[in-house]
Amino acid sequence: MASSKLSPCLIFLQLIFLLFVINPANAQLKVGFYKDTCPQAEAIVKKVMDQVMKVAPSLSGPLLRMHFHDCFVRGCDGSVLLNSSTGQAEKDSPPNLSLRGYQIIDRVKTALEKECPGVVSCADALAIVARDVTVATMGPFWEVETGRRDGRVSTFSEPLTNLPPFFANISQLISMFRSKGLSVKDLVVLSGGHTIGTSHCSSFTSRLYNSTGKDGTDPTLDSEYIEKLKSKCKVGDQTTLVEMDPGSVRTFDNSYYTLVAKRRGLFQSDAALLDNSETKAYVKLQSAATYRSTFFKDFGVSMRNMGRVGVLTGNAGEIRKVCSKIN
Repeated sequence: MASSKLSPCLIFLQLIFLLFVINPANAQLKVGFYKDTCPQAEAIVKKVMDQVMKVAPSLSGPLLRMHFHDCFVRGCDGSVLLNSSTGQAEKDSPPNLSLRGYQIIDRVKTALEKECPGVVSCADALAIVARDVTVATMGPFWEVETGRRDGRVSTFSEPLTNLPPFFANISQLISMFRSKGLSVKDLVVLSGGHTIGTSHCSSFTSRLYNSTGKDGTDPTLDSEYIEKLKSKCKVGDQTTLVEMDPGSVRTFDNSYYTLVAKRRGLFQSDAALLDNSETKAYVKLQSAATYRSTFFKDFGVSMRNMGRVGVLTGNAGEIRKVCSKIN
């Protein structure tokens, strides 16, 4: 009797399960998504990026950051790459004006299209590039999950409300990461990406001249470091670039955490990592650790986690032929 009463429910659940599995819109990201349709996809990207890194190693930080900026706005759908004839795309928004390297993604996409036309998405190309520039700077390798499709929408306003600002406090940072399904550990691990790259003075000069400490300085910033930064960045400087991890700007390592622990994190959002017990513990752990410690493994895991945010798969979105415009 019990089995006869349960059978209609079981049949219904089986039908729902089959519909879910069969529907291509429910496809998931996976390692090796292109193994049948474009088996050389990652090798093609690596070949291009090896060439780029030989002549323009300074693009490693910006290209890693571009993937982050893509994933935090509308998910990892390549929308940050789209152009707008009226200047109303994501890349035109203030938080993205300092992004560089769009031409490199175009170069990668051209190589992919030559080998496998209409197969590899721009979103996936950007995710693979982010991994490859990390490896090129002596950072960790991780298997990139692929299968993303490209979005068709890119708006000026969304980066303003979705990208964590450089002046964010720890509560804001945690809230913004959790809104993307990312953990507190992901927050502190991904912040370690600041070990490579540079920043314009304008992103942190408020800590030097317009804060609450002596002479307008930020009391949470090391006083000796303040003087070094002031020697490079004058009031109103909008053009000078400063290394985020001095002495290690082109080497991916855990020295970022040593700087943060010494109150030498460049941004307010870096300093904020000392204002939460979990993030502070991770900073202290890595600052006292050997060269690679657990950070490399953790970074790969958190990059995969971020790479799953808001992705379009199956029949959603499209595979752009040119990354800067919809088909």
